Amino acid sequence: MNEETLKATAAALTADGKGLLAMDESNPTADKRFAALGIPQTPEMRRAYRDMIVTAPGLSESIGGAILFDETIRTSTFADVPFAQALAKAGIVPGIKVDAGARPLALHDGELVTEGLDGLRERLAEYSKMGARFAKWRAVITIADAKGAPSGGCFEANAQALARYAALCQEAGIVPIVEPEVLMDGAHALARCAEVTERALHFVFDALRTQRVLLEGMILKPNMVVPGLKCPVQDSVEDVADATVRLFRRAVPAAVGGIAFLSGGQSAPAASARLNAMHVRHGDQLPWPLAFSFARAIQDPAMKAWAGRKENVAAAQKALVERARLNRLARRGEYTAAMETPR
Repeated sequence: MNEETLKATAAALTADGKGLLAMDESNPTADKRFAALGIPQTPEMRRAYRDMIVTAPGLSESIGGAILFDETIRTSTFADVPFAQALAKAGIVPGIKVDAGARPLALHDGELVTEGLDGLRERLAEYSKMGARFAKWRAVITIADAKGAPSGGCFEANAQALARYAALCQEAGIVPIVEPEVLMDGAHALARCAEVTERALHFVFDALRTQRVLLEGMILKPNMVVPGLKCPVQDSVEDVADATVRLFRRAVPAAVGGIAFLSGGQSAPAASARLNAMHVRHGDQLPWPLAFSFARAIQDPAMKAWAGRKENVAAAQKALVERARLNRLARRGEYTAAMETPR
């Protein structure tokens, strides 16, 4: 493990006010989103969509790293340049999703554990040769108080998997993105989300230390502290920002290389506004870079503008770059709702 290389890569992902673009949707997820817009669900259309993203002029001004799916890293742009190479040439660090998805956790009703550790060492070596410099693994935590979820067993199983994955990444010279996501599904209040998120983070960092993971050579990708989507009280942007920063200052070691929030089902404007408020209200109190790692909250406007048509590529790229720019502004505390273009 080269500690300096890991630290440098982690720093590059969130440098200069930039964030990450998650474009690592599995084929079924990508096809589901295509189907909703009437786009053919074929490998060639997925390639065309990802070509549109990777070749967008100016994307690197706001995006420091992009997370790819296995299908994408093994294919090339229409200019016959491997996607990882195309990203690197554009000044964006290429990364790769390596987990095999969440599966039911035995004897834990409705709870999930992420799998994919079998053969991971070999896959990481292969991805490294393809140009991947960081990786991502997502763990899913569901709040279902009527079922006693999340349970200690769920926290522990996912934390151990995340830590073992992170150690294997660093052994291979790859920066791990550690993603424990407390889902927004449900009617729980903001305070309950904060309680569960804090407990999840304690389990995760205990496991990371046990597995000797270099904290400076990793990025944490967590949820913001928000109420459930069905909660009757939807807290203000300011309350979400305050609760999130307060919790993460208490639960995340200052040594961590950076925090890049997932959007987790938030609308694009809501995700940007909440990130912006964190920097406006607490920017001088943050021990780590506080960035973004959004998927739909960056991609949605571009996918709708593209709609699977070649003649729409330029408009879609413009929408993609603009959404990324707004999130970079949010990192500087310079975003306002007035910047949103009516659609």
